[in-house]
Amino acid sequence: MTADPARQFDIDDLARRYAGPLARYFRSRLGAAAEVDDLVQEVFLRLAARRGQDEVSAAENYLFTVAASVLNDSFRRKARRGGVHQLFDEQQHAGEDFSPERVFLGQEQLAVVEKALLELPERTRVIFILNRFEDMTYAEIARRLQISTSAIEKHMMKALAHLAKSRRRS
Repeated sequence: MTADPARQFDIDDLARRYAGPLARYFRSRLGAAAEVDDLVQEVFLRLAARRGQDEVSAAENYLFTVAASVLNDSFRRKARRGGVHQLFDEQQHAGEDFSPERVFLGQEQLAVVEKALLELPERTRVIFILNRFEDMTYAEIARRLQISTSAIEKHMMKALAHLAKSRRRS
């Protein structure tokens, strides 16, 4: 099935707009790893490979889903090669409770937050993600999206209120 050209995403445009935020996303999870550029490139390679298949309606949102998948694949490769190893530090790890109940509760809370984020209008969701997960300031987001800083503040207040209300409902 060929995709409607109006719905196809422009990978070059996405690369110009999101290469920096993707690099920050990977750096924040890996530290100053040398592989950040490779991971950013892998995200765009996967998007390019998807081009003739059913297109996604919001490529920007899909972009960070692909990034999370690329990061997980990277961790898995390292684990298979023995590259991910952390020494046990009793002060850091001993107090952690990984009981099945705690894991289940954490998964439930994550599902509530994911559902709440998906209920937000796309622009509000993108603004929230850029601020909270990509550590962009309101001014940086305003410049990128070409809207006022006060509009960013309003979107953030809306997102935070919605998330708080969703947590109370659960």
